[in-house]
Amino acid sequence: MLDTFRYLRSDNMELALVEQGRNTSYAELARQVECLASSLLGTLTDLHEERVALYVPSSNAYVVTLLGIWRAGGIAVPLNVLATPLELEHYLHSAGVSRLICLDGLSDALDQLCRELEIEVLPYAGLLETTSRALPRITPDRRALMLFTSGTTSKPKGVISTHGSLHAQIKSLCEAWEWSATDCIPLFLPLHHIHGIVNVLCCALASGARIWLFPRFDAARVLSAANEGRFSLFMAVPTVYLKIIDIMQGQSEPERKASCQAFAAMRLNVSGSAACPVPLFNQWRELTGQVLLERYGMTEIGMALSNPYRGERRAGSVGLPLPGVEVRLYNEKDQPVPGEGTPGEIRVRGDNLFLEYWNNPGATAESFRDGWFCTGDVAVLEQGYYRIMGRSSIDIIKSGGYKLSALEIEGVLLEHPAIVECAVIGVDDPTWG
Repeated sequence: MLDTFRYLRSDNMELALVEQGRNTSYAELARQVECLASSLLGTLTDLHEERVALYVPSSNAYVVTLLGIWRAGGIAVPLNVLATPLELEHYLHSAGVSRLICLDGLSDALDQLCRELEIEVLPYAGLLETTSRALPRITPDRRALMLFTSGTTSKPKGVISTHGSLHAQIKSLCEAWEWSATDCIPLFLPLHHIHGIVNVLCCALASGARIWLFPRFDAARVLSAANEGRFSLFMAVPTVYLKIIDIMQGQSEPERKASCQAFAAMRLNVSGSAACPVPLFNQWRELTGQVLLERYGMTEIGMALSNPYRGERRAGSVGLPLPGVEVRLYNEKDQPVPGEGTPGEIRVRGDNLFLEYWNNPGATAESFRDGWFCTGDVAVLEQGYYRIMGRSSIDIIKSGGYKLSALEIEGVLLEHPAIVECAVIGVDDPTWG
């Protein structure tokens, strides 16, 4: 962890976090992290991978809590602050959480749930009152983070990443996207997902960059900050870009020109977590001059594929394997797909891979073949670039012997000006299957 976040030092007075006018330097952040870690340890010398939950929105407090748990030797379990009590019960129970850190108190339902599960609730403010002390040595092989899968086919599973796998993910992205200490980025993405935690927060801190924290995505506030020239990078999901375009279209001509120029001045705009529709890709380029960089990843692997920072970025493509990551396509017979143009399941190998599904050795074993992680996503290689066709269990429709991508069909439909949203499903047919 210390190697990853080398800018987190008591002598580094550069600005790390900006939150509603409150500025926090790297030196102050380091002090707060050490205080929180010391509080969690109490009389212990090491948390020895105790699972500690964060029920904290995007904020300075979230950053301190996440890093503090890691620094004390615990496994951080970030929770969705908008999750239902039933969802939270599954996360807390399956993770075996012993303590939960909150910022502004808990709802009656969550407070009752913590009492039933015998989870100690710790208010964040009280954790900064302890004087820092000697902290444990954290090695790369130790478990660091538990995030939960989306649970589209079963109950969400706890995905365990080690300090080493997180370091590999961060190093890969910092190299591929050329992060530097001069960068500044807004953070409004959910912080119980890999996108916000690794791609934005951890990469920025590992690079000595500056982060503007927003408790949630507020299109008007984010656009206003962008217009002030605050950001050099922008990372978001396609829906965020659509919402910003909606605001731009309602602006006066001078306002819209200023907004477009603000994004044009940034060095990089990234889209991810969902397929970027080609019409949106083209519209954003026409408005801002920015060619969106689309990439591919998931909770278990971090990021695996990315369009290049320097080089051609293709609409509808997720590009090439990132540094340190190997990618292959496999057919239904478990054989590598030869050449280009034939769809296959994406399998990934590298130091970026997760360690295990928590307390689920069966699911862990089933997700690997000869050291390759089986993503369950289908892609095709076209002129050297990978294009995602969708989940094999959901988005791939087999009709008349052909594999059709629901995502591709949706993309074509969305090009029609009368269609705003659509969904494509496969229907049983006696002739076509």
